[in-house]
Amino acid sequence: MRRLTLLFLPLLAINAETRTMTMGEAVAQALTQNPEVVMARMEEVKSKAAVVIARDPFTPRIGVGSGLAYSNGFPLSIEGSAPAVFQGRINQYLYNQPQKFQIKQAQETAKAVSFGAASKREDVAYRVASLYLDADRAIRLAETARKQIDTLQTLLKNAQDRVEEGRSLPIEAKEANVALLRAKARLQSLEADSDFASRSLAAILGYPATDTILPSIKERTVLTLPPSEEAAVDAAMASSNDLKRLEANYAAKAYEIKGTEAQRLPRVDLVAQYALLTKYSNYQLYFNQFQRNNGQIGASIQVPFLLGPGVKAMVLQSTSEQQRLRTEMASRRNQIMLDVHQSYQELQKAETNRELAQAELDLARAQLTVVLAQLSEGRAALKQVEEARFNENEKWIAFYDAQCNSERARLGILRYTGDLSAALR
Repeated sequence: MRRLTLLFLPLLAINAETRTMTMGEAVAQALTQNPEVVMARMEEVKSKAAVVIARDPFTPRIGVGSGLAYSNGFPLSIEGSAPAVFQGRINQYLYNQPQKFQIKQAQETAKAVSFGAASKREDVAYRVASLYLDADRAIRLAETARKQIDTLQTLLKNAQDRVEEGRSLPIEAKEANVALLRAKARLQSLEADSDFASRSLAAILGYPATDTILPSIKERTVLTLPPSEEAAVDAAMASSNDLKRLEANYAAKAYEIKGTEAQRLPRVDLVAQYALLTKYSNYQLYFNQFQRNNGQIGASIQVPFLLGPGVKAMVLQSTSEQQRLRTEMASRRNQIMLDVHQSYQELQKAETNRELAQAELDLARAQLTVVLAQLSEGRAALKQVEEARFNENEKWIAFYDAQCNSERARLGILRYTGDLSAALR
């Protein structure tokens, strides 16, 4: 098995594809072919089919067949019917309250499944957007790390030259070499993070894990948030698919209780049948009158007399489950308010850090400009220039981190308000 795996790995690598997408394109692709979204869609189909199944007994059921048989002596029945050349039966519920409540229960359950699927789509959209940010961040940081390595290689070469010329101690070259090796190790880690994020993004989009998704170089628009935290909480309460799912399950339990209690009510079914009897059935020998065409239509009425303690126990079970759902809904409302509040706090911290990182980056760029001007005037050494350039790259790394955290905080708020998928398309 291990040899076969090693044999097929190169083939998988050959068939691997690299795709470049914007964040909106990635989200749209995930909402179409993500495995979890597809499975949730199948659950929706099943729940809708359950409604049709529950409603089916109120639709006339027609069955036709034949019961041909040779009779010797008194004509006996075949499966409860007289021997007939042709026979047909019709069955249909006319009045069945438990079944009607079962239909309503199935409808509410279908709503709950639909809201659950919508919640799954929002969750997948958020995960795709987060992985997209991770991939974009890792790629940007890796590019900056490569520039740092070029700078550190220059610094190491200069340090080695000064050591050979006797103008510096050997420890300076060793320090430069350690800094270069540290930068190479960080680049290797960033490249691994970039590869993993790109492959994870491909997998969540429904592509093979050997494929990679690269972020587009197009600038992403700033996501628009609700005007205030209070407005975001109201929007989250109104659009929460989890809350709607719990409410639908609560309503389904209410219909389940009513259906269980309705088992005490009478049940009326439509019954109709027709039979074309054969003249060789010997009925004419044992009865005064015989006719071949026979029909019957009527109603079957069943009145429950004694149901036992099971009905009360089932009502008690459903009531307990309903109370649990009520408690869960209250808990979910509180959790929504806390999540939105925490998301706004994270956004404020992320925006503050982004502004700080932007200011530090501007300062580092200005310092590099000053050192370059001093170099042209002969008042600065090449080492100072490379150190200033290295410092600028460090500030770029900090800025990319802060920018990624700010975008992720905005995604978190839109995830709770239910506007994430629409904002990313």
